[in-house]
Amino acid sequence: MQTDTTKTLSESFNNFYNNFIDQLPGIGLGLLIIILGLLLGAWIGNFAKRRISQQTQDPLMSRFLGKAIRITFFIIAVMLGLKAAGLGAIATGILTAAGASAVVLGFAFKDIGENFIAGIILAFNRPFNVNDTVEIGENFGKVKALEFRYTKLKTFDGKDVYIPNSDVLTTPVTNYTEDGFFRWTFIIGIAYEDNIDEAKRVVMEALRAEPNVTEDEEHENFVIEDELATSTVNLKVFFWVDTKDFRRMALITKGNVVRKVKEALEDNGFYMPADIQEIKLYGATKDSPFRFEQAPTLSKTEEKS
Repeated sequence: MQTDTTKTLSESFNNFYNNFIDQLPGIGLGLLIIILGLLLGAWIGNFAKRRISQQTQDPLMSRFLGKAIRITFFIIAVMLGLKAAGLGAIATGILTAAGASAVVLGFAFKDIGENFIAGIILAFNRPFNVNDTVEIGENFGKVKALEFRYTKLKTFDGKDVYIPNSDVLTTPVTNYTEDGFFRWTFIIGIAYEDNIDEAKRVVMEALRAEPNVTEDEEHENFVIEDELATSTVNLKVFFWVDTKDFRRMALITKGNVVRKVKEALEDNGFYMPADIQEIKLYGATKDSPFRFEQAPTLSKTEEKS
C-alpha cells in the first residue's frame, strides 16, 4: 500500500515537472510580454504627459492621463502575459471575478468609485491648476497634485490636506490666482476737521508709489468715504495686487501700502485720532465714587513761610 502511494506521488511529481518544463517557453514569453508592457506603458505615459503638458500648459491633466495610460498598459500586459504562458483560464477567471465583484464592490466602495469618477472629470474640467491658491470648503492653500481619489493642498502653515475628489466636485471652489489679481481693502480714519478730498488725493499718491500695486483699465484703485465714526471720518481704501505669489507677496504689499498711506497722511498734516471714550455719571454726586475737591486757600502768613 505504501509502495503504491509512493509510486503515485512520484508519477504526479514527474508529470508536474514535465508539464512545467514544457510550459517554460510560454512562461518566459509571458514574463517578457509583461515586462515589455510595463516599459511600453511607462514610455507612452511619459510621452503623452510631455505632449499634453506642452499643448495645454496643464500639468495636472498631463500627470493624471500619463498615470492612467501606464495603469492601462500594465493591466493589458498582465492579461496577455497570462494567455501566452498558457494560463488563459486564470486570466479569464480574473476578468470574470472582476466583473462579478464589480457590483458588490460598487456598493462596498461607493465612495472610492465616486472619487475615481470625480478625478476623471476634474482632469478634464476643473477650476484650478498646480500652485493655484484656492479655498475648498474650509481648506485654504496651494494645489499640489490631482490623484485618482483625492486632490492635495499645501496650506500656508505647512499642512498637507487630501480632499476627496467628489468633495472638490460638489463644493464651491474659490480660486485666488486664476487671473492673477486680488483686491485688498483697509480702513483709515482722519479727524473731522481734516479735508476729505485732500486726504483721498494723498492716499492715491501713496498707492501709486508702491510698485507692487496693480492699476489698469480693468483693475482700478480708489478711496471712498466709508463711515462717520465716533471720533474719525473713516476712509476705505481699495487696491489691486498680483496674486501669483499669493499670501506672502500679497501680504507684504498690503503691509507696505498701509505703512505708506499712514506716513503720507502724517507728512501732509492729517491727524488720525484714536477713539474717544465718553464717561457719563448718572445720579447724585454723592453716589459717585469720584470726588472733585477744591484746593484749600492759603493765608498770607502761610504763603510767606
